Amino acid sequence: MALWYSLVALLPFEWAQPGHLFFMKNALLAVLVIAPLFGLLSTMVVQSRMSFFSDALGHSAFTGIAIGSLCGLGEPMWAAVAFALVFSLLFTLIRRKSALASDTVIGVFSSTAVALGIFIATLGGGSFTKFNALLIGDILSVEPAKIALLAGILAVILVLWVCAYNTLLLSALHPALADSRGVKVFWQEAVLNAAIAVVVTLSMTWVGLLVINSLLVLPAASARNLARNTRQYHLFSVAGALLCSVAGLMTSYYIGASAGAAITLYLAVYFALSMIFRRK
Repeated sequence: MALWYSLVALLPFEWAQPGHLFFMKNALLAVLVIAPLFGLLSTMVVQSRMSFFSDALGHSAFTGIAIGSLCGLGEPMWAAVAFALVFSLLFTLIRRKSALASDTVIGVFSSTAVALGIFIATLGGGSFTKFNALLIGDILSVEPAKIALLAGILAVILVLWVCAYNTLLLSALHPALADSRGVKVFWQEAVLNAAIAVVVTLSMTWVGLLVINSLLVLPAASARNLARNTRQYHLFSVAGALLCSVAGLMTSYYIGASAGAAITLYLAVYFALSMIFRRK
């Protein structure tokens, strides 16, 4: 982190000066790691028509945190990660084994996870208000250890994209054709959904449950309006996520608003501009 703080000190901002406001420097680093993650995963989420999957995962993560708190765990987030992984695996299994549409399966899992989370949180007359912070998020509370973990996940996702993107895309576009080519579609989907589950769960407390779905939809949705090939699709998605995330963080710092909401609004503007350029 010392190297990062030294690099940030070169920026022309008062919070970037050496020796103070480390929380803002940590938040900037977190944004630079999270944005490419969501930008890459967004392309596959939009391609697979699973735009509300992150919402369902957020609800499952909330339930996992409630379970972790009930069990007295020192770090309930790990219970949330485990629950989200189980959630994503069950979702993939039922989606593959049944004739139900993806949005129907997502709706079933999402509503069940919300009900279970609220039930556990209010068990024995408990108060739900202690979980309100998860709805809005606070990226300024990010810890260096979590940033390092997300950086490791980003490296894994990059390797996955380089080695298996073609099969992932084929599985998303035409599962039957992928099966006929010997592609293990179930495991392709399971790995992708597990990656989304971990990223969403770890980022939820910083971005906020109410707006985290936008980070998995808007970057790729905007990129599809601008891109003419797959390479441009990924480039515009990752670049848009990065620019909007940094701009949202800066805006939230200087006007005192929610960072997650500011990032979402910038992504919405990006989408609107992409629609205008698409027409031309």
